[in-house]
Amino acid sequence: MTTTADAAHVPHVRATRRVTAVPRWAALERELFAVQDKAWRVFADRYTERDGRLVFRGALGEGLDGRDGVDDFYEPFFNWPTLYLLGGSADLLTAARRHWHGVSEQLTEMGMLESGLERGYDWFHQGEGLLLFYGLCLADPGDAQLREMAGRFADLYLPGGPNYDAEHRVIRAPHNGSAGPRWGFSDHDTYFPWSLALRPYGLPLDGIDDVTSFDELAASPERARAYGRAMWDRMGRGDTLVNLAATGLATNAYLLGGDRRYADWVAEYVGAWRERLAGHDVVPDNAGLHGEVGEYLDGRWYGGHYGWSWPHGLSPVGSATLVGASNATLLTGDRSFLDLARNPLDAVLRRAEHRSADEMGTLGERWEPHLRAMADERTLMVPQRHNDSGWFDFTIMPGQLPLSLWHFSRDAVDRERIEQLRAGSSWDWTAVHTQRIKDEAGHEEPWYEFLQGRNPDFPERMLLSAMASCAERMEAIENDPVDPTVGPDALDIHHWQHLNPVVTEALLQLTTGSPQVLYNGGLAQLHLRYHHALDPRPGLPPDVAALVSDIRPDHTVVELVNLGATDRSVIVQAGSFAEHLVRTVRVDDGPAQNVGGPYCRVDLPGATRVRLTLTMALRAGRPTYRSPWEVAR
Repeated sequence: MTTTADAAHVPHVRATRRVTAVPRWAALERELFAVQDKAWRVFADRYTERDGRLVFRGALGEGLDGRDGVDDFYEPFFNWPTLYLLGGSADLLTAARRHWHGVSEQLTEMGMLESGLERGYDWFHQGEGLLLFYGLCLADPGDAQLREMAGRFADLYLPGGPNYDAEHRVIRAPHNGSAGPRWGFSDHDTYFPWSLALRPYGLPLDGIDDVTSFDELAASPERARAYGRAMWDRMGRGDTLVNLAATGLATNAYLLGGDRRYADWVAEYVGAWRERLAGHDVVPDNAGLHGEVGEYLDGRWYGGHYGWSWPHGLSPVGSATLVGASNATLLTGDRSFLDLARNPLDAVLRRAEHRSADEMGTLGERWEPHLRAMADERTLMVPQRHNDSGWFDFTIMPGQLPLSLWHFSRDAVDRERIEQLRAGSSWDWTAVHTQRIKDEAGHEEPWYEFLQGRNPDFPERMLLSAMASCAERMEAIENDPVDPTVGPDALDIHHWQHLNPVVTEALLQLTTGSPQVLYNGGLAQLHLRYHHALDPRPGLPPDVAALVSDIRPDHTVVELVNLGATDRSVIVQAGSFAEHLVRTVRVDDGPAQNVGGPYCRVDLPGATRVRLTLTMALRAGRPTYRSPWEVAR
């Protein structure tokens, strides 16, 4: 075995071990690619117009006075660029780009976009809607239009842009976007957002003693107007923690073009929230226009929009801090930013209790199959929310938050937190339940157990589960009663999300050694990714399957199998953004050989397999979206 270099200065290794029996995981992986290649076409044929827009004859704006709905039109395609990036068909990228353009034009005609971006809404939802755009940028960084738009979007949040006050280091309103701060929750300061979906989460404000329920406000327009004005005063201006997801725009722009001012702003803004944590046991969720915590909430560190009190608590708080902290760490190398993401998880874990399934709070849908199969009556739950009455709304901690943090940091302290959760759980962490909600996450625990060597048949079960999820969506599309020439009505614009047949969680975990992308605005933080060595596009080549079985800090283990008779060559890249340095590579049980960069080319003759052991330095290089071919130039 020798190491050479091709024209792109990528070290070579070669597989020599013959495939005598195709591993079941490898066959299932390639089958999943093939099944999805058919499935996304069926979805597109059923629900989209020729120019890529969704079939929709209704009107938006009735429920939240014209502010809600942009994310719901992009979300049905959120993971399509990811499937292409992993090895999906070439025309999937063309389709994803067409749908993004078509939906953007559709939303512009509705008055929801200005200059290609949301006019102004909260970042819990804007983060969801931007996943398609971020995915396209990563999959096709050479697209000049994407580069231009990425910089223009990010500039809206940098000093001098309409949304950011550089003196006080605040994003000026919870609703913000291309039109600048969009004060309050609607274009009328006395409007209260009457959404039936929000009723389970209770009323958002503390300290209004004469209002105790949604029904009271519904029965009295005068009281409802007064309550809406109080929401405007307390929650409709100033900064909120979920705005940290806006750092994704600047990080994306930096990765595309390398302009340092984007990285500087991310560090500045995330640094402001890190400073607000100082002196508090729990990271605050709000700051006024002068940068003061509790400025409009009578000194409360809680109560900001999509913060600790309402509506979801830990889910948006944990996601926003993790998105902001990982972006800042990626761009600066300063790992202390990660303490901002650790704080919410540790704060609720200190208050964890063992509770029964019938005490499950809100956002508990994901855990129903786990609890039904639980032998014990009680399991560890954490409080999701805090208000004047203290901590409340107990449920199982969303596994994606601690697993994504550990995956990014690979620090012992973050692994210990997962082990604490595992020790307190009464449900089976090795079980794979076929379930899928819109973020397409939820299988972090069995994947983690596989990486720890405690769940050896996870790859096969996870791939079968993914195919079952895809099949369920295909059946639902076939039996969909909605008129295909009209589309859903405005009250059912989540319809398409629930029918998207593309599933990427299993492929991300198994081929790249990575969790699903954080749904509220995360960038794809992949441990490994791949490129066709002889055809400049990302993803695994045809017939090639990959399985990452170990991602410990000192080494990574990945197996590659060529199931076909045709020779294939693949470039293995360390990190989404070539930010990791591969020091050495060992082929099967051979000697370690020097690499000294983020890439290694693997030649796979027909019907061969190879196990690579890579030693790495995490985030030792400058992150970039540039491909191996661009770097070589």
